[in-house]
Amino acid sequence: MPHQIPLTVRAPLKPGREVEVEAALDALQKEVEHGGGPFARLPGVHFARVFVLPGDHELDVPDTLVYLGEIDAPLRRHLDAVVADDALGSIFAHCRGFPERAAHGERVRWAREQRVRPGAWYVHRVGRGVDQVRDEARLRDTVGAFLDGRDWTGADPGQVHRAVRTFVAARPDLAWALTPSAGPGPLFRAREALHAVGWAAALLPVAPLLLAALPGWLLLVRLHERRDVPETALPSREHVGELTAREDHGTPNPFTAYGRVKPGLVRAVTIRVALRGLDYASRHVFARDNLAGIRSIHFARWVLIDDGRRVVFASNYDGSQESYMADFIDRVAWGVNLVFSNGLGYPPTRWLLFGGARDEQSYKNYLRNHQLPSVWFSAYPALSARNVDDNSALRDGLTRELTGEEARTWLSLV
Repeated sequence: MPHQIPLTVRAPLKPGREVEVEAALDALQKEVEHGGGPFARLPGVHFARVFVLPGDHELDVPDTLVYLGEIDAPLRRHLDAVVADDALGSIFAHCRGFPERAAHGERVRWAREQRVRPGAWYVHRVGRGVDQVRDEARLRDTVGAFLDGRDWTGADPGQVHRAVRTFVAARPDLAWALTPSAGPGPLFRAREALHAVGWAAALLPVAPLLLAALPGWLLLVRLHERRDVPETALPSREHVGELTAREDHGTPNPFTAYGRVKPGLVRAVTIRVALRGLDYASRHVFARDNLAGIRSIHFARWVLIDDGRRVVFASNYDGSQESYMADFIDRVAWGVNLVFSNGLGYPPTRWLLFGGARDEQSYKNYLRNHQLPSVWFSAYPALSARNVDDNSALRDGLTRELTGEEARTWLSLV
């Protein structure tokens, strides 16, 4: 099975193209709303979005077009399809340097050159491809219909489970479900193991020095915190309306936000260290079905841009934005502060971990102010992350005989 890749392609817009780009994105939005548009044609896409990231005159950064995709490997297959697609190609044509009339290979090379790697990335479960997600959802619906179509009075859970296995085995289109999912490939697993061991081995010798330096560094952060100026502006009604108009059209929702990193060496180092730690934890600690206890996130990424002077955060989550923000406030406010407190205008923190997101309304206002609308696509808009997990567990239960208690638990998934 393929592993997943966080693709970020970012390119500066040609001057004076604002009106044309807005019209192109509006047209793309309509296509996505009626059948998924070009994203439904691209291979291996879980989620995708396109948006304009505003420039920053003080940092001498122009407006840029950004394409984000949570995709199945291999990357080349996806890029081949992206640059060959007429709808997406016509949008990229508004970017500087896009080889509109060049050979296909030149377009792929251009897209690779515009790629930005994330500072940290989270996947709900690595190795579960988009085809697997859809197939397991179809399996669940079919098994549910089979169970609903018969009278099971007097049958114990084990008998029901065996009957379902027999039914699935007799269906050529479902027999694959009797085999366990393969998970990511051996090369990916080896690379992840080397990453886990390599970072641990590199940090172990210097751990005493880092621990000795930590109090001094926290003191420097605290001195900066005392001079920080939080934002007080409320998000405008128009801005919130534009955002909410693109939310809650399915079970998953998009979140895209950006901001400046606070100036100075202390903040530059702190956010990079925080993202390194977050990336390590996402890959090796929270690598299966939850992010620090939060199970409603499909994918999330943090991307440092403009030489580390700005950052983009994007996620695909379940439920309303209110519940999404509340989960982080209630469960991991300290983790949110660790990264986001390095952003200019963030609610006041103390010693990096305290305050900040705990000021609930200020935190929510800050996020809304920095949030961006996007043209967003979901390959499975009716499925929550928990639904996807349960469908995989249903399939897993079909790959072997179950005890009576195991069969009873398995039946609760249907």
